[in-house]
Amino acid sequence: MKRTNSLIIICSIFVLLVSCTKANRFKIDTSKNRVEVKIHRFDKDLLSLDTTNMKPGLKSLYARYHDFLPVFTNDILDTSATDTTAVSHLFRQFLTEPTFKSVNRKALKTFTDVSDIEKQVSDAYTYIHHYYPTFRLPDIYFFVSGFNRSVLMTDKFIGVGTDYYLGSNYPAYKNLTYQYMTYNMRRECVATDLVSTTLFRMFALNGTENKLVDNMLFRGKIMYLLSVIMPNEKPEDLMGYSAVQWKWCKTNEKQVWGFMIDQRHLFSTDVQLIRKYMNDAPFTAPISQDSPGRLGTWMGWQIVESYMKNNSNITLPELMKETNYQKMLEDSGYRP
Repeated sequence: MKRTNSLIIICSIFVLLVSCTKANRFKIDTSKNRVEVKIHRFDKDLLSLDTTNMKPGLKSLYARYHDFLPVFTNDILDTSATDTTAVSHLFRQFLTEPTFKSVNRKALKTFTDVSDIEKQVSDAYTYIHHYYPTFRLPDIYFFVSGFNRSVLMTDKFIGVGTDYYLGSNYPAYKNLTYQYMTYNMRRECVATDLVSTTLFRMFALNGTENKLVDNMLFRGKIMYLLSVIMPNEKPEDLMGYSAVQWKWCKTNEKQVWGFMIDQRHLFSTDVQLIRKYMNDAPFTAPISQDSPGRLGTWMGWQIVESYMKNNSNITLPELMKETNYQKMLEDSGYRP
């Protein structure tokens, strides 16, 4: 009897080890061949300009940010960087206007030390470099814009407007945006947003037809990859959901899937229907006012999870190259 019990325990441990190995088959040691991310603090340098003597500081900005500054002045100030007189005037206005001064002080205080964000993004970028060594990882800049833009992006860099991450309860957001969007306007969301933006730059939806299932599984692939390269983040945080929203999805997963099948939504090419499932919104309209928005992305992620569990030979690059989304759905064995 003792021997039998011992065998059962050994077998159980073996099964557990095998399942853990499968679950972590893409895990890497991020201390090796590490990509170290250093955030360029255009925000700090801009806000430290001496408004009584702009010329020296402005000259320094032009020298240090020769790639970023022209994009910033064009997209935020609506003027050319070559017009230094106009740039100087607009910068002085931005730095001395009372409302902007208050927001800028809050942004600097919130992002005084960004070493934690740099570490998170460095870990994720190390993963990306490991699996996609030829991809040119973008430089990262922080800026403030007076609530003009949250992101600036080119082939070379991603810029993040820190004034869009001052906390869900920041008073100015009440008149700036919809309440349901403020949950993700927190400092804790910056690293995830940076990495997901990088992934959406790397990959594009190129299914043969623009069906709902194509959109779901494309974004599901992005979410799966995001969960692989940011393994220490909670899934609800990666998704931008609260714990309550995530629980609703898990509790109602079977019913939602059944509804989508019954209504024949999966293979619909109706653009408006697709937007209702995929776009950010207070809820997913075809499903329920109790549901969170972007439920199509969440469902797509669950299907891709099932696909990768049932096809353990598929590599990450192979997953991201796959565009036959109907076949992926069939091979996923997804049964909530």
